[in-house]
Amino acid sequence: MSVPYDILIIGGGIQGAGCAQAAAAAGYRVAVLEKYDRPGLGTSCKSSKLIHGGLRYLETAQIKLVHECLSERGLLLRNAPHLVKLEPFYIPVYKDSKRKPWMIWLGLALYALLSRKWFSKIPRKKWGELDGLNTKDLLVVYRYHDGQTDDQRLTESVMCSAQQLGAEFISSAELISAQCGAELCEALYRQGDEQKRISAKIIINAAGPWANLVLQRITPRPPQVDMDLVLGTHIIVPGSLEHGMYYMEAPQDQRAVFVLSWSDGILVGTTETAFHGSPDQVEPPESDIEYLIEVYNHYFQNTICRSDVKRAFAGLRVLPTGGDAFSRSRDIMIHSDATNPQVVTVYGGKLTAYRATGERVIKLVKPRLPERAQRADVKHLRLP
Repeated sequence: MSVPYDILIIGGGIQGAGCAQAAAAAGYRVAVLEKYDRPGLGTSCKSSKLIHGGLRYLETAQIKLVHECLSERGLLLRNAPHLVKLEPFYIPVYKDSKRKPWMIWLGLALYALLSRKWFSKIPRKKWGELDGLNTKDLLVVYRYHDGQTDDQRLTESVMCSAQQLGAEFISSAELISAQCGAELCEALYRQGDEQKRISAKIIINAAGPWANLVLQRITPRPPQVDMDLVLGTHIIVPGSLEHGMYYMEAPQDQRAVFVLSWSDGILVGTTETAFHGSPDQVEPPESDIEYLIEVYNHYFQNTICRSDVKRAFAGLRVLPTGGDAFSRSRDIMIHSDATNPQVVTVYGGKLTAYRATGERVIKLVKPRLPERAQRADVKHLRLP
């Protein structure tokens, strides 16, 4: 058998890519098993395409998470200007909006303090220029800035960076089983019609919605954390937004919904629907599609119908169990247990904060690994 790796990462989405980059930068010998043929094709490519602090998380007092994400946004704007761009975002507030103008102003003021980028109020005489926005009963429109990216390209770029630092990316490879002993984990995986073996001192389970399924294939079996899968649907409709992006309050349940320029049309999303099926079989429900159409039509004069939807896609979030999905923490959860301390599982996490997550995970496993010479500091590493 070949020389063991220091770290084996299961999952090549954005969190797995971030862990691979951090591990390789720290000098470790690392391999990534990814069930798809490219990084980020499972869940990471089905996000709202935002690199942001999470303005709405201030509502649930997740200030630490917002601050971390805004710091990471700043690093990405510097280290990946070809992939992450600041765009203007507009928040219209109406007479019947749940969140009143003063509440939005306070949230934006705190967001501005954390990000060091101020916001403004759009003069009433310019409301008519805002992409056909409905101005009936409109009280105020605020403008601030946040980041947008191609999530799949970003994931591929981070994985490419990890490979440039020495990581090995093994695609179309699905874990069958792993047996962990006192010093080493021996893993068996399937690649095409072949079964292959690989060994490592540490396994990082970054399989996203598949994380607990991966744990069931590892012996001794690490305890699972009870997590919920929440489905987020997006639709793409014809048209273009000339002046920026829009951050709306859904009239049905007052959730946050974004209306963004994307690819060949306008992207509207996302929903938050409890999901109880297999992560391999995720489809956008018709009820979610109709929900997003209703949100769009509530705010824009150029209304759409079901036949206007060019395509729809849905991804899964991993959230702590219990309560309303909208109000639950979006912070990363990194779990390790004495039952099998060689296995670390990454639950949840934000696209924006992948780098910070990777560094946190590698710091956790470092005491169980041999000393290695650091190759790079990912905080200052430009993405390819």
